[in-house]
Amino acid sequence: MTVPVFIEFEPADDCPCAGCAQQRRALAQAARLRDGGHPAAHGARRALVLAAAAGTVLATPAAGALPPAEAGRPAAGPAGGTGPAPAADAVPGTQGPVSGLYGGAGSGRARPAEEPRATTRAAIIARAKAWIAARVPYNMNGYWSDGYREDCSGFVSMAWGLGSNQWTGSLGRYAVRITKDQLKPGDILLFHNAGNPSAGSHVTVFGGWADASRKKYVAYELAPQHARKRVTPYAYWSNADKYVPYRYRNLVDGGSPDSDFPDGGLSDGGLPDGFAHSFPGLGHFGPGADNAWVTKLGRLLVARGGGAFYHSGPGPRWSSADRNATRAFQRAQGWRGAEADGLPGPDTWAYLTGGKGRNIDGHKATGKAGGFPGVRHFRPGQSGSHITRLGRQLVKKGYGKHYTSGPGPRWSEADRRNVEAFQRAQGWRGADADGHPGPETWRRLFL
Repeated sequence: MTVPVFIEFEPADDCPCAGCAQQRRALAQAARLRDGGHPAAHGARRALVLAAAAGTVLATPAAGALPPAEAGRPAAGPAGGTGPAPAADAVPGTQGPVSGLYGGAGSGRARPAEEPRATTRAAIIARAKAWIAARVPYNMNGYWSDGYREDCSGFVSMAWGLGSNQWTGSLGRYAVRITKDQLKPGDILLFHNAGNPSAGSHVTVFGGWADASRKKYVAYELAPQHARKRVTPYAYWSNADKYVPYRYRNLVDGGSPDSDFPDGGLSDGGLPDGFAHSFPGLGHFGPGADNAWVTKLGRLLVARGGGAFYHSGPGPRWSSADRNATRAFQRAQGWRGAEADGLPGPDTWAYLTGGKGRNIDGHKATGKAGGFPGVRHFRPGQSGSHITRLGRQLVKKGYGKHYTSGPGPRWSEADRRNVEAFQRAQGWRGADADGHPGPETWRRLFL
């Protein structure tokens, strides 16, 4: 049996979990063996502590393995180098203790009365992205320039803007438990292995759902080898049923933290931020494909004049409408033969997402501003030039009766009611006439 690498840290003195309690008992018993610093006594104390920890670990069944992408990677050693490879389920669980920033003692101790700092979802995601952009390395004994520890719980402490470095056994004190259906960007998924904190304990920041079935989500996390953003099966690659959703208890906003997740759910086909412009690979398209990339493709094609090919949707299941619309777009660029086979490749995707080339109706594209800008721009509290442009086009088309002033850049109920009137004039009802423009509403308005 492979024994995990043991991480020596002082257990939280106020943590009730079995793991910390066991380690406190071991430390207390070891202290009684001291005899004035004699080397033999020191060695006996160290052996007893490690033996007690080992007994706890060996009594815990091993969890499932990490994904193939993590297999075979060396674990960070005590000095930030490489050490012996630990058991797979121990890798994400290695973390440092509760402490102040830069590892300072005292101020970082969690106290029930401690009031966490107020923050917003936007700030949480922005801080997480900053570490990911910097590729902050995984090192449970290291501290980044902002003072936060370079491990999974240090990453969440940083993203939440806590004044200290917490660990998986204490992060829950700064949060309230929620359900899977309540998850929004900036919340966390936490697994604290109370029986043995070193085996499998891990935490990720939830970035939004990555598919319509809510079986995958975007995880912001710090794990070997560096901070990363990754589409992850719910709730994690291993110990999936043990992760608990939490929400920071001093969250002060309900706004959009991430441009592709206006309501913490799915938009733009359910794709996470930054993914929509990167070609996902041919394997995501064609007969049998059923995923958010197909929905994104369809919406891009509708925005470029392909709406006539869809009698319903676009949706996540690949259909002849997707292929015919893709082929029409490719032919509009002058491509023929294998270059216009109805399956998107890197060039087709780049043209669609970048507003390049010609639309399906033969008109030259006018850049990104010429296509549908996205549903996120037309919601309460939003403002921008897209709203002004929409309002002016509604007036031009004869659907401006609800404006008493404007139209202007701030989304209003008058905008919504005018859009609804236009949609009803197209014969749409129900959710298709809710007053919020989608790709087809936009295309028909600007014909």
